[in-house]
Amino acid sequence: MDPMIKTNHMDVVYNLGKKNEFKAITDLNLEIYPGEFIALFGPSGCGKSTVFYSILGVLKPSSGEIIVKGENPYAFSPAELVNYQARTIGIIYQAFFLINSISVLDNTVLPQTFLGIPWAKRKMRGQALLDRFGIGNKADNYPMLMSGGQLQRASVARSMVNNPDILLADEPTGNLDSHSSDQVMRVLDEINKKDKKTVIMITHNASQLVWCHRVFYMKDGQLLRTVPNPDKKQIVKFDRQKVLVTEIELLSKMFPYFEPEDLKVKSLVNYLTQDLNFLQIDRLEKTIKQMIARVMSTENFYEILSAPLSREGVGLPAARAKFLAEKVEKILKQSEDVRRYRRRMNEGVFFDREDKLINELLYYISEEAEIKVDRDQKAILKQAVRDRVSGLLRQEELDQILKDPVSKGGVGLDKKDREKVVFYFEKLLTQGIDTANKS
Repeated sequence: MDPMIKTNHMDVVYNLGKKNEFKAITDLNLEIYPGEFIALFGPSGCGKSTVFYSILGVLKPSSGEIIVKGENPYAFSPAELVNYQARTIGIIYQAFFLINSISVLDNTVLPQTFLGIPWAKRKMRGQALLDRFGIGNKADNYPMLMSGGQLQRASVARSMVNNPDILLADEPTGNLDSHSSDQVMRVLDEINKKDKKTVIMITHNASQLVWCHRVFYMKDGQLLRTVPNPDKKQIVKFDRQKVLVTEIELLSKMFPYFEPEDLKVKSLVNYLTQDLNFLQIDRLEKTIKQMIARVMSTENFYEILSAPLSREGVGLPAARAKFLAEKVEKILKQSEDVRRYRRRMNEGVFFDREDKLINELLYYISEEAEIKVDRDQKAILKQAVRDRVSGLLRQEELDQILKDPVSKGGVGLDKKDREKVVFYFEKLLTQGIDTANKS
């Protein structure tokens, strides 16, 4: 399947050559496929809207190119570009942009007016869309008499009136309450599933990412990473072994603007302790970040943990500081085997040490969780560890294998032991995955 939208090394520079020149997009390479629901996600100023307007055909790349349905819209003649914007793209804005002096129906069919479509045909199409989105009885109302949720559904109807291939939704729920937001998101989901439209949504609301097939995380004009939604059937098949879904994805919903390395810090701090005050946790996170980056020794880490708060330390008792320093060093060292296995697997290199790495991980987990298994259980557990590291099992699938009896192909662990195994193993995976930008 060919991409619906593709950018090749696209840069967008505002005020090029002037003193206030600003590079909004840097070397953007992305592909969006027909029928996908995509989120461009990131904080204000990250470049989401710039991508939006480039797709729309009103903001030409300064270098590189953007291809939509196999063509470069910036190579179109003026008439071809108008046709592209009218028939290929539908737009949903945060602020609705409905005209208060004409009816909702007239607003809905306005894009068809400019195409010279007869009134009777326009009216039939507009009324059908308003009926579909639950506001058909408001067709003759003026926008000022309607609620925000109703206005946005009218805006969605307007975006669909010319039956475009692509819907661009710019913060579509930014002006709505939670109930109206949910209604609009359900409408977009229906359009994506039923009408097979490609939906591209700009958002900084992490709760809306569950509706999307993939999320493009952006920051400072760059695409940081592309993350498939493991809970949604993908339009484009991807190699599950190359996209290992770990606690990173769960934490990213709680801390949406954090870098992957910062989420690793959160994961490890959660593993170590939940009974420190805010100042202690803040200092612990900053110090662990240096440990993860391997720019601090275990000895220095211990010194900071045990130093009093008044001396910029974490203020832990010496015995506990020593215990935690050893824990962090152990998990970071053990996670290197995850990293080695994943790297060699992604490179397609089958090697003699593959089995040894899996055995070492199995040993680490068994030792930390303090479990004892017989030969049959060990064989099943070993395969489960291999499959989870390879991305062939999700966390809940691993837990089910640990729960099922040996007679059903499981390990037969009780709840307490299962929780210990999964908890520790997921920490190893989180620290061991490569968080560089990979789609």
